[in-house]
Amino acid sequence: MALNTIRAMKILGIAGYSGSGKTTLIEALIPLLSLHGLVVSVIKRAHHGFDVDKPGKDSWRHREAGAQEVMLASPERWVLMRELRRDPEENLGNLVSRLSPCDLVLVEGFKAAPIAKIEVWRPSSGKPVLHPEIPSVLAVATDGHCATTLPILDLNDVEAIARFIVELLPGLPGTVGRGD
Repeated sequence: MALNTIRAMKILGIAGYSGSGKTTLIEALIPLLSLHGLVVSVIKRAHHGFDVDKPGKDSWRHREAGAQEVMLASPERWVLMRELRRDPEENLGNLVSRLSPCDLVLVEGFKAAPIAKIEVWRPSSGKPVLHPEIPSVLAVATDGHCATTLPILDLNDVEAIARFIVELLPGLPGTVGRGD
């Protein structure tokens, strides 16, 4: 993409109960969406505390000493860790704004966020579908029968789900355009 062009990032949620296969679906979708020429980023919400750092390492020691942010950098990757301390949890919009420009942000979790979503639902879970309570669900990816008026996607046909997403993209609202 040429410098100074605007890329409006599209956002699509993948929602479902824990253990429904959201992460597995996203993992399979990323390379297929990339084959369609899309640059894909992911935001995953963790419900429990997590740490990407190791106790005793220099960066961990810096955070423990009270640094608000610590950045780790290597020739292969970098990561920025921010301690919220007493600050409230970041909302999804703020998190998206921290990403580098891309074509599509897949969001795992954030069920209540007002973004378009594909629900991952397995009848074997014994849990009800989410979409009657979450109006932003556009389709249901399932490995069984689901009584709904929404489009049904075969959870075992990830290529078809990727095509559905590619066809859906033009109609998805984009985030505020950002320069490359």
